[in-house]
Amino acid sequence: GHFIEPLDDPRSTPNLEVKWGIHKAGDGRTQWAVNAEATTLSILIGGRFRLQFPDREVLLSQAGDYVLWCSGIPHWWVAESDSTILTVRWPSKSGDSVSIVKQFPESEARE
Repeated sequence: GHFIEPLDDPRSTPNLEVKWGIHKAGDGRTQWAVNAEATTLSILIGGRFRLQFPDREVLLSQAGDYVLWCSGIPHWWVAESDSTILTVRWPSKSGDSVSIVKQFPESEARE
């Protein structure tokens, strides 16, 4: 991703970022966030992981379950059990993911 220094490292690129995320049960981002430009693919390696979008909820519960969403789609997430998630995001830009304050019917209990 863009965040790897030095910039001449072959893993440093604005085109793509890869994250191996290890989350304890209860970890989460419970405020709505949106990526301005990046498309995101999250693949469950192990555990139980819930993602909420304005129009649907996705539960990743078996290794290999995945969700893909485009830029501009608000979301939040929570690890329901200890979880490992592989996330691929493209392009990779600093500050692309931002929290938003907006009411969605499905989110009233969370905000």
